[in-house]
Amino acid sequence: MKKLLSIVIFAVLGVHLNAQIDTTGIYGERKDSLDAAVFVARNDANYLSKGKTLRTEVISSAGLMKMACCNLAESFENSASVTVGYADATTGARQIRLLGLSGIYTQMLDENRPTMRGITAPYGLSYIPGPWLESIQVGKGSPSVVNGTESITGSINLEHAKPTDGKPLYLNASVMNDTKTDFNIVSSLDVSENLYTVFMGHADGNFHKYDMNDDGFADEPSLMQLNVANRWLWYSPKVQIRWGVKYVHDRRKGGQIDGLWKSDITNNVADAYMKIGYAPSDDGVSSIALVTDFTLQNSNSAFGRNLYDARQNSLFANLLYRTQITEAHEFTIGINTTLDWLREDILGGGQTYSGVKKSLSQFAPYAEYTFRQGEDLSVVAGFSGTVVPDHGFYPVPRLTLKYQPAEQLVLRLNGGRGLRFTHPVADNIGILSTGKTLVGDLSKRLLEDAWIFGGNATFYFEESTYLSLDYFQTEFSSAMFTDRETSRIILYDLSGHRAWSRNFQADFSIEPLSRLSLTLTGRYTDAKAWQPSTGKVREMPLAARFKAVLNAQYKLGANKWIFDFTASLSGRSRVYDFMKELRDDDGDLLYPSGRTPAYPLLYAQVTRRFKGFDIYVGAENLTGSMQMHPVADAHNPYSENFDAASVWGPLMGAKFYAGIRLTIWK
Repeated sequence: MKKLLSIVIFAVLGVHLNAQIDTTGIYGERKDSLDAAVFVARNDANYLSKGKTLRTEVISSAGLMKMACCNLAESFENSASVTVGYADATTGARQIRLLGLSGIYTQMLDENRPTMRGITAPYGLSYIPGPWLESIQVGKGSPSVVNGTESITGSINLEHAKPTDGKPLYLNASVMNDTKTDFNIVSSLDVSENLYTVFMGHADGNFHKYDMNDDGFADEPSLMQLNVANRWLWYSPKVQIRWGVKYVHDRRKGGQIDGLWKSDITNNVADAYMKIGYAPSDDGVSSIALVTDFTLQNSNSAFGRNLYDARQNSLFANLLYRTQITEAHEFTIGINTTLDWLREDILGGGQTYSGVKKSLSQFAPYAEYTFRQGEDLSVVAGFSGTVVPDHGFYPVPRLTLKYQPAEQLVLRLNGGRGLRFTHPVADNIGILSTGKTLVGDLSKRLLEDAWIFGGNATFYFEESTYLSLDYFQTEFSSAMFTDRETSRIILYDLSGHRAWSRNFQADFSIEPLSRLSLTLTGRYTDAKAWQPSTGKVREMPLAARFKAVLNAQYKLGANKWIFDFTASLSGRSRVYDFMKELRDDDGDLLYPSGRTPAYPLLYAQVTRRFKGFDIYVGAENLTGSMQMHPVADAHNPYSENFDAASVWGPLMGAKFYAGIRLTIWK
């Protein structure tokens, strides 16, 4: 009974049993002193979860080790579901795309607490060290209402190393040929029979600037990041408490190597959270949980003559009650709230805002019903009555169905609504790396409103062989986009016009030989939006319509040698209208067809495992694919034609790295 109660509390606190994005079944075999929190499954690197109600791709700790994986932004290179690119060519800010749309429409979760929101979003992907993570779960579609209503295209949940992992010391260090150096430490300790803690540290930086495309601008900024965190767990048969703190200091300098145009960005982020779970009865059929999270960020940025200073305080709180009436019927009710306090000073694009203050909030009472009929049928129906001050009441329904008519076939359907506030500058941080005039209210916070629906069919031929087919469509009722087709940048509201994204994807995984695993993924996206400059609905720019990824892994000698290989091909994308006139140094048009070229990427890594430590060497972008002219009018950075924010491909050529992992088990 004690073990059962601990399982219930753990599930409610960490991931919620029916939140659709959970950790059940994704931990590989590990040593863990908290038996109730251990779930054993095959240790696949990347795989589609068969048991989850929502279509979920899992990147396990083994998958995170297939590449250098210095941070979260570099953890999706072997995934076709998530595309990672640069926001501009000067700051190093990374951005993702899911279902053909910007990552701002994907809800980022840290063990089911919303994270990377508002002004944290442009650089937040680089603040999550890969060696800190136990797994990543990418959920497509509309997830549970339990974690709020900000998800539109899906959610990405991060599971960090646990206080109960049984690793008194884990070290990871790597260095690249471009002088990028990365160091990580994770230490899980048993303080007492009921108290556990984990300390995590990270430092990275580079010491030399490169200009491989000879445009006078550093391909990546010089940077220095320090990142520390401490997480705790206390538990008893009826109560479990998790809490922790985290602090990030990030300094990055980019721009011209010898010229006057510079970017100088300093971010400081502090976060604290607490989760309290209580099982009021001995039968373990009900539980109560309170989850709170507070984040403070200061950002001071200069992009040439453009300045952006911002401060954001954010509070998330979630109180929920779960009860299981029978094995087939389960209810969850609760209320969550998100509060943001912002202050911004903006100077750029001909606009000046001083001391702009905003208070944004959402209050969302919700209810969720789950029906299960063995493993054959699962239905999760949720409803949130979201109240947004100064905007009104918004009903947010969400529904997910999973049906398994046979052992070899899993069918899923999903649909729902999502709401989020826009952050004009943070959502489009690259617009400050231009000399163009900005048209629109940079202080406006529009409430974006969208619906998503889709489905998935997965055919299992053998235990490790499957074919998965997806289709998802997102339709916007209200949204703020940027029109960058001309010499001006226009921030605009759809105002009743249409914008959508349709996404098709196929995944095939097989083990044709013993110790050899292959995964092939193809994705096609049709994303379009109305534009005020043309008055037409057009294809969204700089977003590849097609992408294919091949992953291969081969193991030798009782897994002592591991060979990883990833190849991807990104298709062509439409360029902005102003880019059609750009020319190279010989006077030839860069994009005569109005589209970017398709380009391949190759990654390879060899790992040699010893008792207690691993040594690995690898390479990224072996094809040397590069966007040769990422900065328009690079020699006149203070002109109206200057634009460093139209990036569609890699900014550097081939890179090589070496590293070591050291693990001491208790």
